[in-house]
Amino acid sequence: MQTRSLGQQGLKVSAIGLGTMGMSMAYGSSNEDEGIATIRRAHELGVNFFDTAELYGYGNGHNEKLLGQAVKDFRDQVVLATKFGFDMTADPLGTRFNSRPENIRKVAENSLRYLQTDYIDVFYQHIPDPDVPIEEVAGVVGDLIKEGKVKYFGLSNTGPNTIRKAHSITPVSVLQTEYSIFEREIEDNDIITTLNELGIGLVPYSPLGRGFLTGAVKPAQEYAEDDMRRYDERWQDENYTYNLRATEQLHDLASNKGISVAELALAWLLTQGEHIVPIPGTRNAKRLEQNTRAVNVNLTQTDLQRIKEILPHGSAGSRYPAGTLENFTRD
Repeated sequence: MQTRSLGQQGLKVSAIGLGTMGMSMAYGSSNEDEGIATIRRAHELGVNFFDTAELYGYGNGHNEKLLGQAVKDFRDQVVLATKFGFDMTADPLGTRFNSRPENIRKVAENSLRYLQTDYIDVFYQHIPDPDVPIEEVAGVVGDLIKEGKVKYFGLSNTGPNTIRKAHSITPVSVLQTEYSIFEREIEDNDIITTLNELGIGLVPYSPLGRGFLTGAVKPAQEYAEDDMRRYDERWQDENYTYNLRATEQLHDLASNKGISVAELALAWLLTQGEHIVPIPGTRNAKRLEQNTRAVNVNLTQTDLQRIKEILPHGSAGSRYPAGTLENFTRD
């Protein structure tokens, strides 16, 4: 497994990470033992960058506990990233923000306990809180870094102005946001330019289009009620038809190279910059092994041009319904 640097504060991780959200929520029912086995298999394959959050698991710490249990025997060999920023007393969860200093500290202590560790490698603000200046947030995380409870500061789902303000107070090592062949918004809003200027790494979540780019897809109405794809615009009606056709064309390209669409999509991300580390999520060890093989895929300029022809602007359909997360990630 190759390694990459994120930011300028010393953070080094495997070129492919593992997102663990789906082991607790958002993609239908899950099996805890399978999740733990997949995390441990990732470690065997050289993956050392694992992503979780307070929010994952509906507020009871389930996902952080699962990850902590899985890596407890090799904690010093891995990089654990988690997030704060939501009001976990809200109903439904994830609908109100809370990045007040006292809550950031509360989340940090909970995460340390759930992860069975005495330090958090990367502590992200999950989403901007309109009621708390980002400078104040950065100051609190900076204090946690000084205290040894956190090693690196990260931001998620935010724009260039917020990134600059935060970085001026406490150096930001990494930004996490959605980015893939399917989702290209950050190419048009100065985020990548800002990251390059400030020397900040990029961690794309949903790098496989929430599973669309694995080829294992079906129309929205065929997913369970607790599966987010049932409500994702990219799975709806003519959007689904357009995206499926594009994925079929990507499959043809991948097949000619002897790889899967997932490997193609992850390799594409790795070519977009040396400080980009995607974190595909999976509960399946076989898919995990497939994903890690992307580090050895070589894409030619002809390949990259063909991908651009197939999806010049990304997929059809917004990544979030109007009036939700997207309204808070532009500044």
